[in-house]
Amino acid sequence: MSMDDEQLLRYSRQIMLPQIDVAGQEKLLSSHALIIGLGGLGSPVALYLAAAGVGRLTLVDHDQVDLSNLQRQVIHTSADIGRDKVESACDQILAINPDCKVNCIPAQLSGKALLEQVRSADIAIECSDNFSSRFALNEACVKTGTPLVSGAVIRMEGQLGVFDARDKSAPCYACLYREEGEDENRCSETGVLAPVAGLIGSLQATETLKLLLDIPVDTGRLLLIDAERMQFRSMKLKKDPDCPVCGQ
Repeated sequence: MSMDDEQLLRYSRQIMLPQIDVAGQEKLLSSHALIIGLGGLGSPVALYLAAAGVGRLTLVDHDQVDLSNLQRQVIHTSADIGRDKVESACDQILAINPDCKVNCIPAQLSGKALLEQVRSADIAIECSDNFSSRFALNEACVKTGTPLVSGAVIRMEGQLGVFDARDKSAPCYACLYREEGEDENRCSETGVLAPVAGLIGSLQATETLKLLLDIPVDTGRLLLIDAERMQFRSMKLKKDPDCPVCGQ
């Protein structure tokens, strides 16, 4: 799609980057991202993708805004308490960029419904707070060959992983974690420092934009962040040939 003068001005700081230019920005405007979860991680992901010019966002979250969310879920406000998170998030997205097309799904997707949404998107971003959603989305991404950007945050720690099912030699999320016996440690039970969620979400948005722009991304790598000590380390993951999801 060709940009008008207003769009050229809106995205001018990105267009100046040689890795993006006009062609890259037009590619973003034609892209479709699926965001699962509009909480602490999904908030910066949705805001930055909309601001950066991703043309279409599908938001999925079955929850409503609660007072305890506002400490870290910066896409919502006090006036949104009690509203569906996807609707609240949509309002903020359109306030930043009214040209963004937003599809709101106030439900917890699974099975065929999840598979259809993943198949229709160019990329999926996992921003939920539970393993069951992560495993389900990973399986759908492997089946459809859709890149997955996964994030998690707890206490003062966070992690980020990019899994690209288009590369048959690359690991998937299930190569890292097995579905059986995983603990459901949520921030509602153990706490979380607000900016750490923003940090991981911002990194997820960065990797998402790079993937959509075909800028090289180190897939199959787990980035671990200890914000208390401000230490970053990464682990290179290997594909598990016995993985029940992507193994041969």
